[in-house]
Amino acid sequence: MKVKNYRGYLLDLDGTIYRGNEAIPGAAVFLRHLKQEQIPYLFLTNNAAVTPRQVAEKLQNMGIDAAQEEVYTSAMATAQYLRERAEAGTRVYVIGEDGLREEILKAGFVLDEKQPHYVIVGIDRSFTYDKLAIASRAVRNGAVLIATNSDAAVPRENGLFPGAGSLVAAVSVASAAKPVVVGKPEPIIVGYALQKLGVSAQETLIVGDNLHTDIEAGVKSGIDSLLVLTGYSTAEEAASSPIRPTHVARDLFEWLGRIGG
Repeated sequence: MKVKNYRGYLLDLDGTIYRGNEAIPGAAVFLRHLKQEQIPYLFLTNNAAVTPRQVAEKLQNMGIDAAQEEVYTSAMATAQYLRERAEAGTRVYVIGEDGLREEILKAGFVLDEKQPHYVIVGIDRSFTYDKLAIASRAVRNGAVLIATNSDAAVPRENGLFPGAGSLVAAVSVASAAKPVVVGKPEPIIVGYALQKLGVSAQETLIVGDNLHTDIEAGVKSGIDSLLVLTGYSTAEEAASSPIRPTHVARDLFEWLGRIGG
């Protein structure tokens, strides 16, 4: 049976489009269908460490046609969130990698360890006690704590590794402050992505493999969601979870068959 005709897609990456460095079977075919039908989509990722160009290059290396303009990261959303609340030149302290730093600098903010007005925390594989101390002192002195996302762990080829949420938790405990979380599952990043996509929430489908990030983001944002069973969450978990996807499919190729592609 053919399902609702969605006019825009927000697509997770790892576990949905690819696993590690290999494309998931059917993903490239599905994306070609969207392009042929002129249905806009964005790759929506919580990964703040990478730049849109790096994401597009990774996809291209897997044989997937992709442009950096089709990528929206939690680093981009964090910079946009800041731009709406602070003037260019505002001092910020960043715990994070190139993707986050690049977006913050591009937005006109100044990196400062001594008297920042905002502390921004993303994934940082060179995280140290000194960084924790600088961040927590700044927050205790009045800086606003912002998290790119709250992912406790991220999948790698050899298991789960600490995610940005682990570092955010450390700063939050040390500073006795609750962070503003920008990335999935919070609606902040989804709202910005919908603006960029140019499609209404009612006509958009968010697609991902994780009930607690992708699908919950759909629930919190009031948009339909598709859980694909190619990554983190299972069909059994989806059946018993209070977080309910609108649709469940084995993979994007099966979903393509349902929408008549």
